[in-house]
Amino acid sequence: MMHTETLPSRQALLHDPDTLVVYRDPVPTPKPAPGQPGTDSDFLPTEPELFVAVLADGRVLGFNGHVDLGTGIRTALGQILAEELNVTFDTVTMVLGHPRDVPNQGPTIASASIQISAEPLRRAAAQARERLLDLAAARLDLPRQRLVAADGAVHDAEAPDRRLGYGELLRGRREDLKLAEADQVPLKPRAEYTIVGQGAARVDIPAKARGELTFVHDIRVPGMLHGRVVRPPYHGLDRGDFVGRSLLEVDRDSVAGLPGLVEVVVIGDFVGVVAEREEQAIQAARRLKVRWQTPRDLPALNRDEDLESALRALPAQRRELVTDEDSEPPEDGGDTLRRTYVWPYQLHGSIGPSCSVASLEDGQLTLWSGTQNPHSLRADLARLLDLDEGDIDIRRYEASGCYGRNCADDVGADAALLARAVGRPVRVQLSREQEHLWEPKGAAQIMDVEGEQDADGAPASYRFVTRYPSDNAPTLALRLIGKVPEGEHPFQMGDRTAVPPYSYPRRRIACDDVPTLIRAAWLRGVSALPNTFAHDSFIDELAERAGDDPLAYRLRHLEDDRARAVLQAAAERAGWVPRPWPALARGEQDDGWREGRGLAYARYVHSKFPGFGASLAAWVVFLRVHPESGRIRVRKLVVSQDAGLMVNPAGVRHQVHGNIVQMLGRTLKESVPFEEGRPAAREWGGYPLLRFSELPEIDLVLMEAPDQPPLGVGESTSLPAAPAIANALFDATGVRFRRPPFTPERVRATLQAAGGARR
Repeated sequence: MMHTETLPSRQALLHDPDTLVVYRDPVPTPKPAPGQPGTDSDFLPTEPELFVAVLADGRVLGFNGHVDLGTGIRTALGQILAEELNVTFDTVTMVLGHPRDVPNQGPTIASASIQISAEPLRRAAAQARERLLDLAAARLDLPRQRLVAADGAVHDAEAPDRRLGYGELLRGRREDLKLAEADQVPLKPRAEYTIVGQGAARVDIPAKARGELTFVHDIRVPGMLHGRVVRPPYHGLDRGDFVGRSLLEVDRDSVAGLPGLVEVVVIGDFVGVVAEREEQAIQAARRLKVRWQTPRDLPALNRDEDLESALRALPAQRRELVTDEDSEPPEDGGDTLRRTYVWPYQLHGSIGPSCSVASLEDGQLTLWSGTQNPHSLRADLARLLDLDEGDIDIRRYEASGCYGRNCADDVGADAALLARAVGRPVRVQLSREQEHLWEPKGAAQIMDVEGEQDADGAPASYRFVTRYPSDNAPTLALRLIGKVPEGEHPFQMGDRTAVPPYSYPRRRIACDDVPTLIRAAWLRGVSALPNTFAHDSFIDELAERAGDDPLAYRLRHLEDDRARAVLQAAAERAGWVPRPWPALARGEQDDGWREGRGLAYARYVHSKFPGFGASLAAWVVFLRVHPESGRIRVRKLVVSQDAGLMVNPAGVRHQVHGNIVQMLGRTLKESVPFEEGRPAAREWGGYPLLRFSELPEIDLVLMEAPDQPPLGVGESTSLPAAPAIANALFDATGVRFRRPPFTPERVRATLQAAGGARR
């Protein structure tokens, strides 16, 4: 597949005389559901949106509004297009994420790229195929039903050597097809698939392996200057009356005479410097003397109880999600189990600090960016610079992973402001400290659970309230210069997988929507991951109280057949031997280590409540824990996943492996430290990640379901990780762990509070 830089633009394709295109008329920017992420914009494109273009030279172009974050969707979408159009995979090129060229299909989030946004691409490809068959029937003067499309050509089924290539059919001919509705296009039967469902090599890997791929950090344009920003002292915060109002003085004389300095730019609380060379900009940013008013009376967050208290103190808007009859607790109090689970703030932890290049000429902004959400960023930039969205061209390049929302959009706005100030292209790269301190953190979360069991030990009731602090995480510069005033506008994103998968006859499920405590946005798993931690830790306690094997107990109270199959597949591969809780075999080894096993199941349910489900996943964990030191060694884990039809099984395997590695780190190590109410992790020493030496044996079970629709795989595998590990820790120690990460310090403190590990 060729790089998109060598391809004709959408404007060119709309006027190419030898091309078949499938398009839809311009549509307004899709409005996000209330309280959901997306572009809040009234922009209406002036030109049709393309989905498929077949060129006279035999190439096929596909257009999708999402971006490839290293997840492999460029490959999988290409497979879908090649399959439906009956062309070879190597003739297909996917164009992703460039707003001027691709349809606006919303943010690249929630594992939705294949499950949802691929559908119109498949439909467009089928529509193009059917039109090419019609053209061939007319050219060959043959009945339509006698023709077969294969390998980029139309063949006579009775005389296979008689064929017309797609390109040949289009030479001297222009075909414009308006995207048809789903029920108007005959899709290829799955029984005939030869490309979808087969492993395909990732098209992005070779250039990366050879060091040939152009990342956004590599972009250089003629006349480019270099910029650096100087952030306010309220790092990691974007709510409070001090936001945008804390700058007292900038001493421009402190950098006067520095070599290469071009400009010092000050707008509200936004401060930046521009210089001829990068090292000159770095020196100027370090030397520039700036006086700020430092915010006071910020809530302390460095202790567990501080964080929980601060989250509970936030003003809440409660949403009742599910209320069954008789969901109230027994009047006599009964034998009610009450538990609280607390999830920490975590970093996206992008290995490379964010970077962008901006150029503003004649009212036209061009931004080279690693953004995850190009259309949303374009709307923010239009608001920031008072431009029309049609005057902004975002050229999306790969960057370091973000898995939600890092500083990629923030640095794009920084570059745009500096480019406007100096009238030349400006490249801005953040420092590691700025990336860590200012990225919108993965939100902390509190889950309060109450429940009872019936006389037989079966789940009887479940009352669940989750508290998730968030807003729409606007691009930082909009806050710093006062374009978006701070305010308490909580997002309705705490309800992902808020309903447990297990059967409780009486349920009351609610979400407390609260504003941000610190700057926060979505991180892989969003609220579904903490919610699942609570659900599957709680069901494990019910199994213990019932004196039952945790696997058997779950299977008895899972009604979904696919869920049961996923959980059973992991357990069977792991060699799970039923063992009721009173007979726990927690053996202490001669060296003081204890062994434990644990399991968990989840399905990621996302979007506006009640939402819809992506893949189903289960984990079985085998670990050792040393109570005296608190150290944990995960020895082996088995993960099963049902993703429906796997477009590219190799890509799914890559995704699952990535989820596993990331979640081991998030569960065992990762938590944002705080000082004086502000994030304090400035470098990797302050935010340790999992090491290669700490990786366990990983056994994957990817379940075949070719008769089912494809399901999103980007996040589902993450969900069962934390409860599976917590349940294994209980198996080893007899003590429950309800606050990740399970660092040695946290393990020792939890065991000490419980009176030590129980034998």
